[in-house]
Amino acid sequence: MNTIEANGITINYQVEGSGPWVTLSHSLSCDLTMWNALAVALAPTFTVLCYDTRGHGASSAPEGSYRFDQLVGDVVGLLDALNIERTHFVGLSMGGMIGQHLALTHPHRIDKLVIANSTSRIPAEAGPLWDERIAIAHDRGCAGLVEGTLGRWFTPGFRAAQPAEAARIAGLIAATPPAGYIGCAGAIRALDITQSIADIRNPTLVIAGADDPGTPPAMSETIAARIPGARLEVIAAASHLSAVEQPTAFNRLVGDFLRS
Repeated sequence: MNTIEANGITINYQVEGSGPWVTLSHSLSCDLTMWNALAVALAPTFTVLCYDTRGHGASSAPEGSYRFDQLVGDVVGLLDALNIERTHFVGLSMGGMIGQHLALTHPHRIDKLVIANSTSRIPAEAGPLWDERIAIAHDRGCAGLVEGTLGRWFTPGFRAAQPAEAARIAGLIAATPPAGYIGCAGAIRALDITQSIADIRNPTLVIAGADDPGTPPAMSETIAARIPGARLEVIAAASHLSAVEQPTAFNRLVGDFLRS
């Protein structure tokens, strides 16, 4: 683990492997260890950069609502500090939202883009759900979000078959600083870039989980339809954290795409 100061915060990151750079951006309520399996799979042929998003893990968690331009600025600051001119970028859920914004504002910094279990817009009717989650984090801490989040993130079959891995992710959710959750949730709640992403020109792979209730396949279909040339893949028997629930399928899709 290493840290750098960039964009006004401390960013925790990890580098392993060798070859072309690939940057991995995790979901809300996780940290860089969400990517353990993919990082190991990619390290033989890529230099893998994982980092804790603002408000998560060992990165700074300032108070207040965050914006996606801040979250993108954190990534660019990290790349600059490490002298990385271009990188592949893989983002899941919130990480996929960051990836879309990064491709829109800094397309020259990205080679290939992977957007997994994400969306380009939070519909107005979902606003009260986000308000409720923010209130829970504020009043009870992120431990109060664990059970509801696990129910959206994993299928019942996975939780029954892999209790230790489900418990590991539950620990990440509970350990998320409330300020970090609230800050990032504020950015997510305001997301609406469906029209803009038609300007993305980076080669793009979009991944969905067939059983994802939080960002269902239809949201990924919209992203893939808007980004010219984007390819959509749907992973069977996977909910929201498809990279954790179906690592073999997820890692194969990402590895094959980045190496193609």
